[in-house]
Amino acid sequence: MVDVAIIGAGPVGLACAIEARRRGLTSLVIDKGALVNSLAGYPTGMEFFSTPELLEIGDHPFPTQGYKPLREEALDYYRRVADAERLDLALYERVTAVVGEAGAFEVVTVRGRHACRFVVAATGFFDHPNRLSVPGEDLPHVTHYFREPYPYARQRVAVIGAKNSAAKAALQCYRHGARVTMLVRGPELSPKIKYWIRPDLENRIAEGSVAAFFGAHVESIEPGVVHVRGPQGPFDVDADWVLAMTGYRPDYSLLATLGVAVGDDEAMTPLVDSETFESSRPGLYLAGTVCGGLRTSRWFIENGRFHAAVIAAHVASRPKTP
Repeated sequence: MVDVAIIGAGPVGLACAIEARRRGLTSLVIDKGALVNSLAGYPTGMEFFSTPELLEIGDHPFPTQGYKPLREEALDYYRRVADAERLDLALYERVTAVVGEAGAFEVVTVRGRHACRFVVAATGFFDHPNRLSVPGEDLPHVTHYFREPYPYARQRVAVIGAKNSAAKAALQCYRHGARVTMLVRGPELSPKIKYWIRPDLENRIAEGSVAAFFGAHVESIEPGVVHVRGPQGPFDVDADWVLAMTGYRPDYSLLATLGVAVGDDEAMTPLVDSETFESSRPGLYLAGTVCGGLRTSRWFIENGRFHAAVIAAHVASRPKTP
């Protein structure tokens, strides 16, 4: 039996394991995918908005070639940290349940059962896109993830969304030879687009290099065409590919399986103690982005990593049951 089982091998989950060890606690990190699986799914060559020192965990320096780290540098950094700390990892092992009670839990996975005293869920949000819920969303030419622009050269690409992910996908696809059309539900681009990206996109739209429709509601998707309703009525957009950059959310089905209660606020915020990050289920903690519910920008690597020390201190203060 370990002291803490941590669900999620992202940066915050790894930070939880490191802080647990420094408090004299044993831990096991479990993830349904790869090490830092969400980062592995980020676009190739993506530049983080944060500087490297804000992404560091365990007091390990994060060396980078530029002012801001790239996706590939972050993947290598977190792997090296996990190796240096000799963290116990169970990767590609999906959690299906947590049974028992504080001091005597078992984390049930597709591969077996792991006994532990306490559980931390640091599950992030990137694996669960906000769906359009329209016919055709599951067609093979539709995706909620953008990896790189090269496959879209000389293709008609519809980009759905108005925030950073949509803006970057639209610009990269345009610059690699795609005919890009943006479909934005609101009256304008999101004010949350980073200040160095927004003017670039606005200029490309103004000059006609990127087409954009505002107040555009996607009604259905078919091969080669997106059916849209706008302020003036229905219209069609020709598209060989559809990039639905509509954002992501925590895995609420997993939270329900874990027995974590969710508030009735608009953000569907999981209920946690603001001082300890213990959830509504005694002995089960939440760390990182998942704490914010649908407000996915409330907690991220920069500030979510600090949950680790708080949780480790609280767990270390609790008596061990015989």
